[in-house]
Amino acid sequence: TNYKGNCPFHNEKSPSFVVSPSKGIYKCFGCGKAGNAITFVMEHESFSYVEALKYLAKKYNIEVEETVQSDEQRIQQSENDSLYIVNEFAKNTFVHNLLETDEGKSIGLSYFRERGFSDEIIEKFQLGYTTEASTFTGLALSKGYKLDILKSAGLTSRKDDSKYDFFRGRVMFPIHS
Repeated sequence: TNYKGNCPFHNEKSPSFVVSPSKGIYKCFGCGKAGNAITFVMEHESFSYVEALKYLAKKYNIEVEETVQSDEQRIQQSENDSLYIVNEFAKNTFVHNLLETDEGKSIGLSYFRERGFSDEIIEKFQLGYTTEASTFTGLALSKGYKLDILKSAGLTSRKDDSKYDFFRGRVMFPIHS
C-alpha cells in the first residue's frame, strides 16, 4: 500500500522515504521531512505555496482561475487585517491583565475560579480581564494603533473629545475562528 525509496532531500544508502498514496502524504524517517504533494513540490523545487499550486495545476491540466483584487478589495482587506491585529493586541493585553495585575487576579481570576474554570481552560481559551480604569485605549494609542480601528473593533468609545475603553472591569472571552 505504501511506496518506499531513497529520500530526495538528503543522501542515503538505505531507503527511508515512504509515500502513502491512500493518505496523500510522505515521510522521510531519515531527515524527518514530511507533508503532502504540495509541500513536497515546495521543498523539492524550492517553490512558494502559490508557485507549487500553479506547477501542479499545469502538470495535470487543471485550470486555475486567478483574480486580481480591486483597490476597494485591497482597502477592505487592509482594514480587516488591521482589525485582526488590534484584536490580537487586545486579547494579549486582557490576558496579561488577568494573570499579571493585582486587580485581574483578585477580581477576574477569582470570578473564573468561582465558576469552576480550571487554569488549563483559562489558558486554552485565552480568557482575560479589563481593568476598571480606562487604560487600554491609551496603551493601544501609545503602541501606534489608530483610534478609528480601535473604534471599529468596538474596543474604544468616544464621548465629546474624550476617548475611553468600551470594556472596563469585565472578564473577557475572546472569539477564536
